[in-house]
Amino acid sequence: MYNKRNKEVICADGFKMSVQANDGAYCSPRVNDAEKYQQVEIGFPSQREELIMPWCETPDEPTDTVYGYIPVDVVTNVIVKHGGIVEGEVPPGVIAVQAYDE
Repeated sequence: MYNKRNKEVICADGFKMSVQANDGAYCSPRVNDAEKYQQVEIGFPSQREELIMPWCETPDEPTDTVYGYIPVDVVTNVIVKHGGIVEGEVPPGVIAVQAYDE
């Protein structure tokens, strides 16, 4: 199979990030089309996000780098913190919490 590239995640508060998992990404398992991933890669978030800083490849440039092998529950927490997803895709294993209207 090919490396599926997920569409950028856009959260309700405007926070954006790329969330990827395939044989070329920093993820586990490091394969294409896994039924479920335990760790995924985040790339180029739109702002510094403290929940993922422990995995930041270039801490001095937190919006211009990748974050490898982030546990899927941490990624789900980031999504929830920013109000849920209004647009985009996440790999299997990450809970795609959708934004809701109050």
